[in-house]
Amino acid sequence: MRERDDRLDCLIVGGGPAGLTTGLYLARFKRRFLVVDSGSPRAAWIPTSHNIPVFAQGISGPEILARARANLAQYGDCIVPGTVTGLRKGPEGFMAVVEGEDGRVSEVAARRVVLATGAVDIEPDLPDVPNAVQRGLVRYCPICDGYESRDRRIAVIAYGAHGIGEAVFIARTYSDDVTLLTLGQHLELDAGQRARLDEHGIEVVEAPIESLDLENDRICAVNVAGKEHRFDVLYSALGLKYRSDLAISLGAAHDPSGCLLVDSHCQTSVKGLYAAGDIVRGLDQIVVGMGHAALAATHIHNHCELPTEDEPGGA
Repeated sequence: MRERDDRLDCLIVGGGPAGLTTGLYLARFKRRFLVVDSGSPRAAWIPTSHNIPVFAQGISGPEILARARANLAQYGDCIVPGTVTGLRKGPEGFMAVVEGEDGRVSEVAARRVVLATGAVDIEPDLPDVPNAVQRGLVRYCPICDGYESRDRRIAVIAYGAHGIGEAVFIARTYSDDVTLLTLGQHLELDAGQRARLDEHGIEVVEAPIESLDLENDRICAVNVAGKEHRFDVLYSALGLKYRSDLAISLGAAHDPSGCLLVDSHCQTSVKGLYAAGDIVRGLDQIVVGMGHAALAATHIHNHCELPTEDEPGGA
């Protein structure tokens, strides 16, 4: 770990696609940076993504991460395992508290910081099947793989307006056989929402799931109130928990869910603090996160020697 007085141009928090892409850009800009990776990127859950343009046959999340790490490794040893447990801002930049895998705590100083800490999907509470999303039994991104599920029997696990929106999105795009499973939650529908569900023929099942049938490493049926419902694909749309605590502790602007608000350069309302990937409000897609990374890294490179407007001598 670098000494306290050895200030980095940029500290990158998070080793998913957005964080690693930020590192790649900064390496090629010949900047001094470090990626702190806690080892739990959301991308690692992806069985296969089919909408990353250069991979016609699809590519898994672990393979994306492995390739991105190998690419960045060409430029030196710039990734360290650990967790940033604290972040504060002073007159000369940022100071991060980093806890390593061995439990040792260090401090890292940096002129700029990019948060690429992402989010975690809220797992559905399914009987006898914990961590169904992480295990790939339930999918979470119809934009990534919905095309492969077209014209099949699809269930959406969700409730509330977001769940209705997800079910309608899938029904109008990929399949005319969509069921909304609310896991025992009563779905309050206004006239407009009911009309949308009826328009797309979406069945709503509000009773709790009593049991599941698994076949060939997939959930093929759910049993509700003594009735079996068979599906080809299940999607979860229960929302995300955003890993934005570090930014919020510094006063960064965010929406009610904790998603960070950024400008056109992916800079938060805290000058010098940037965000990329799923932690940014908008479309949660790998290519979008990579775009965030490109914008943030280029802006950092072009302004790194300049103080921010809230620092002494800043504009």
